[in-house]
Amino acid sequence: MIRRAKEKDINTLKELLSEVLNLHYNIRPDIFAKGTTKYDDNDLKEIISNDATPIFVYVDSKDEVLGYAFCQIKVTTSINMQKHKILYIDDLCVKEGMRGLHIGSSLIDYVKAYAKKIGCYEVTLNVWEGNDNAKKFYNNMGFKVKETQMEIILD
Repeated sequence: MIRRAKEKDINTLKELLSEVLNLHYNIRPDIFAKGTTKYDDNDLKEIISNDATPIFVYVDSKDEVLGYAFCQIKVTTSINMQKHKILYIDDLCVKEGMRGLHIGSSLIDYVKAYAKKIGCYEVTLNVWEGNDNAKKFYNNMGFKVKETQMEIILD
C-alpha cells in the first residue's frame, strides 16, 4: 500500500535517508558529509504537513515503511520557457533488503498517477553520476535524460 507519510514515520524516513546518504557518500565523499541526513525532525514535520512537498511511503501490512518518494510540486518560472507544473522527485529509496520486490516501481507508478491527477506536465528527478543502479532503474521506468549538469572541480 502507498500513502502519504505521517509524523509517526519520521524515524524510519531518517533511517532510509541515511541509506541514501551513505550511497551518495560512497560515490562523492568530496560533496556528501558522512553520518548526516538531508533533513532533520523539524524539516520532516514541515515537509509532511505541506501539500506542495508530499512524501509517499510504501508500507507493508503492519504499516511499516519499506520505501519512500519525496516529491516537490513546482512550476517553471523562466520567462523564456513554457509554463508547466512539474512533479519533481527529490529523493526515492527502498529499504535495503527489500529491493527487487517492485516497491520502487510501485512508488514511481503511484507518483506518475498522482502527478497526472493534479495536472502536472512531467515528472522529473536527478541522479548522481556513478549511481549506475539508479540510472538503470529510472531508464527501465521510462525516464530519459533531459539535461546534463557538468562540473569542474577547482584545486
